[in-house]
Amino acid sequence: MILYTLRRLVLLIPMLIGLTMIVFAIARLLPGDPVALAAGPNATPDVIESVRQEFGLDKSLPLQYWAYVTGLVQGDWGVSIFTRRPVFEDIMTFLPATLELVAAAMLIAIVLGIPLGLAAAVYRNGLVDYLTRTVALGGIAMPRFFLGLLLQLMFVSWLDILPLSGRFPLIEIPPEGPTGFYTIDSILAGDWYSLSIALQHLALPAFAMSLSPLATIMRMMRASTIEVLQQDFVMTERALGISNTKILFKYVLKNAMTSTLTVIGLYVSWLLGGTVLVETVFDWPGLGLYATQAILSQDFMPVIGVTLVIAMIYLVTMLIVDLLYGVFNPRVRYT
Repeated sequence: MILYTLRRLVLLIPMLIGLTMIVFAIARLLPGDPVALAAGPNATPDVIESVRQEFGLDKSLPLQYWAYVTGLVQGDWGVSIFTRRPVFEDIMTFLPATLELVAAAMLIAIVLGIPLGLAAAVYRNGLVDYLTRTVALGGIAMPRFFLGLLLQLMFVSWLDILPLSGRFPLIEIPPEGPTGFYTIDSILAGDWYSLSIALQHLALPAFAMSLSPLATIMRMMRASTIEVLQQDFVMTERALGISNTKILFKYVLKNAMTSTLTVIGLYVSWLLGGTVLVETVFDWPGLGLYATQAILSQDFMPVIGVTLVIAMIYLVTMLIVDLLYGVFNPRVRYT
């Protein structure tokens, strides 16, 4: 298992190098001149050139790339042309909100999707199976922003039991802690009042984001379970008199989880890159809104920073998935 883990860690190095090169090149190919926009419409050519020199954009592309890579290693992710703040500080400000939202959405999808998919496979063509198919079809087909608007209409306008938007009320002091997750920091501080408020604000956007991965996980778990149930070892265990419950949860579930783990890993990065619409609908102060503003203003340093963060989280997630493959299927460790 140690060698298997080391091999996966070594593979991350060329991926990260290639990622920085691709993102750097794409950011430089964006149309327009961000320096001229940052200097203002009335800026003279001398002022524009001084701003260009300030941010090191007057150098050749190889030198700009080298300066950027060495800065990444040293913790310097550049400075936003418009906000004049370090990009790393901006990302660390917005990232916890997005991570908390994605984590909550994936938690809902996993906790509901795996048992429902398992039940749909066991009771195939029954009531549970038909209900899960309907939920899966609706979850895949319905846009997340439209679902968010429907949830706001139902739980805010009609029932008036949940807040409309935001991460925490403006008149309240949010919990402070080491993680930046309001829910976890509230638990660590023993502040149950702040925890209840944070959960109320998190409920609607997290559920809106969870429906699509929930549907996919549920269908993948159903298909994998049906395939495993038809294997010879399951028939042998039944012939030996082992109870169906033990077969299902000790042997079938473990073998059926491999394909589902891949879907879970892919959806983590997909949700990170697709939070823009949900964060806009619910006015959630996350990384998606920050990236959108940077793209619209052609501020490429934040664009590169956000892309790298999402990509690194994706690589770490897939590394965890690969390691879990080795846990659920020991044969994978020798591939």
